Amino acid sequence: MAGPKETPKPLLTESFPAALLERLRAAGFECTSVSSSPERVRVMKHNSAALFERQPDGAFRLGQPPGYVFKGEIGRLWDAGYQKFWLLGPATDEPFNEPRRPALAEQLQALHAFSEELKSVLGVPSFYNESIGSTCEVTAYDRLKGRGPAPRTSLH
Repeated sequence: MAGPKETPKPLLTESFPAALLERLRAAGFECTSVSSSPERVRVMKHNSAALFERQPDGAFRLGQPPGYVFKGEIGRLWDAGYQKFWLLGPATDEPFNEPRRPALAEQLQALHAFSEELKSVLGVPSFYNESIGSTCEVTAYDRLKGRGPAPRTSLH
């Protein structure tokens, strides 16, 4: 029996043509180069943002997934089980030790609107679990590591 199939993540894996910035600006997104590294472009709307990186062939690829912006820094969404938080600062393997802020409902709604509009402009499909709410960059609940194969779906 085949193991569980991972949900495709085209926003994270695809490259987008150089005309990406014009399409995003036409849809109301603010696109600005990051001063410390000009090959990176911050795309922002609804106080949420994502970073795209220009590839050697001129195409763009997502460098940092969408997050809510705090004082110019893009927060990474983390589900601690009992509450969602925005992680700030450099990523580590221990989210509990990172600086964080509680995620408020209006911030999650803004991130959701940003992500859906971004995918729409890019022509990337939006999957059911992403369309009903906010998915987390740090925590994924698709399968537990070390749990073994997915249970059988039929008794035959």
